[in-house]
Amino acid sequence: MSKENSQDNEIDIVRVMEMIPHRYPFLMIDRVVDVVPDESAVGIKNVTINEPFFQGHFPGHPVFPGVLIIESMAQTAAVLVVKTMGAESEGKLVYFMSVDQARFRKPVTPGDTMNIIVEKVRNRGNVWKFKGKAMVGDTLMAEATFSAMIVDGE
Repeated sequence: MSKENSQDNEIDIVRVMEMIPHRYPFLMIDRVVDVVPDESAVGIKNVTINEPFFQGHFPGHPVFPGVLIIESMAQTAAVLVVKTMGAESEGKLVYFMSVDQARFRKPVTPGDTMNIIVEKVRNRGNVWKFKGKAMVGDTLMAEATFSAMIVDGE
């Protein structure tokens, strides 16, 4: 049974999977907290050594790939869009249109809990623009501005 607690705005993994189409091994968030519809959300990713990409990125020095940090921002943003637009938007696809000003400050490694903070900059129709930050504790790990288009999955 999924949990979406409107009082504290936390969305568990089962509910996240109802809202967006991503699945393991490409589901990059474990839950979403602090959702403010049409404004912002915080995705949580518990980084573990069991992630399949750590076998090759990099042997003996595992680093969470930067492009997957950006993907975790997009997935958090997609949950925010569904929460904003309502049930009719569940399961729709979110396609990147642009990624700008991406900066990777420090590596994310197994054992880290990444807080992915996304804020809506604007939306026009089915095109949305966001600012995202990935934090581990109080440390900024990565940031980017990105836009995406929401489309039907068919």
